[in-house]
Amino acid sequence: MARQNDFQPDAEEYLAPAEYVDSDAPAVRDFVAAALKGLPADASASDKAIRLFEAVRDGLRYDPYKISLDPDAYRASTIAKADAGYCVPKAILLTACLRAAGIPAALGFADVRNHLNTAKLTELMGTDLFIYHGYVQLWLGNESYKITPAFNIELCERFGVKPLVFNGTSDALFHEYNQNDQRHMEYVNDRGLFRDVPIDQFLKDFREAYPNMVTHIDRGEARDIKDTFTADESRKEKKGEISA
Repeated sequence: MARQNDFQPDAEEYLAPAEYVDSDAPAVRDFVAAALKGLPADASASDKAIRLFEAVRDGLRYDPYKISLDPDAYRASTIAKADAGYCVPKAILLTACLRAAGIPAALGFADVRNHLNTAKLTELMGTDLFIYHGYVQLWLGNESYKITPAFNIELCERFGVKPLVFNGTSDALFHEYNQNDQRHMEYVNDRGLFRDVPIDQFLKDFREAYPNMVTHIDRGEARDIKDTFTADESRKEKKGEISA
């Protein structure tokens, strides 16, 4: 996916809180304070960004079945209190945390194809294409970087997936191949950058793209979806499959 180093953000636009990227909320501020605990007062923006990336990546366990159609579930202050989430809420939280720390950050969305998607999730979704994969674009000085805090380290170690590491000097996006050189993630469409979550369009497109999954969610069968994931974990671990 192409870098956008030539785009300079308006500081007010990408530093200010928004309805869903509510970086001024107490829950977000508390999350940031805990993540940055121990850093010196004069820590660089890069050091803070790295620490926040790791806090969101590993502090919220990745769960592709923890999907909600409730708009409030995509508010950063709500996500900050959760113990798990998938790529979209995790990207929203990281965007809010970066802004709360004084680092310009935009919410980005891209469509990705997961070549190692599990058979059961592919059946549930009706495709291996994940629309609105959430990522973050942040600015450190004159440089911008695209990062995604989706997969926690423990999950990567279990399924043989290369962990995403942000070092403050390069992008941290999904790898094309896993540790066994199997094709993994393919970015097929970048939907661009957003100041806030385009919640109405996002939920509308989600319902249209995944009617079978939406039916399960609307019927209150989210627990059944999760049970399917848990029962399938041992098989996935053997085959190196992982869900985006």
